[in-house]
Amino acid sequence: MHGPAWVGWLLVLLCAAAGAYCLWRARTGPAAQRVEARGEGLMALGMAAMAWPVAPPSWSPWLFTAVFGAAGLWALARLHLHHAVGALAMAYMALAMVIPSQQPGHTGQMNQMSQIGHLGQMDQAGGTGPMAHTVPGGVPLLTGLLLVYFTGYVLAAGVRLVPAAGAGTVEAPVGGAVAAGAGVLRACRVAMGIGMLAMLLAL
Repeated sequence: MHGPAWVGWLLVLLCAAAGAYCLWRARTGPAAQRVEARGEGLMALGMAAMAWPVAPPSWSPWLFTAVFGAAGLWALARLHLHHAVGALAMAYMALAMVIPSQQPGHTGQMNQMSQIGHLGQMDQAGGTGPMAHTVPGGVPLLTGLLLVYFTGYVLAAGVRLVPAAGAGTVEAPVGGAVAAGAGVLRACRVAMGIGMLAMLLAL
């Protein structure tokens, strides 16, 4: 991801906290909700690994692409459309780390990392390099569509989260447990959606 190192660390903390919360709360509730919460949690931990601001090995983006691509296809085969979109979006962001943008001057994150020393020498000499006119990675139209999708997803999940919190206090114990589990799942979805938006904005 592009941007200052502190932005990367904030993304790591946000995604890791969201993933740990979802996995911890996935211990209770109906089986279907537990499975979905685990999926959200594992996705968040993968996002934390991708956002790690320390320069990764050159092969790591390809590993992320393969893992998230396979997860997206698996979710698509099971008709879990939102998980498929999320996993394929992660694969897309992993590819954007190594594949240069078609816009002039963009060399890809991994290529930029390998040029840091050379660019520093050029800047000291008063010259300019590719980093001087870096643009966001990936395909702008696809990135914009994903931003719109996850923004709508976060807003919809957040709206559904508010009444679910109050409904669990007046239902019977079994119904209240189910409602509480649904509320936890919605909270995981909101946290995951916010993390995905942050990752896309930092692309």
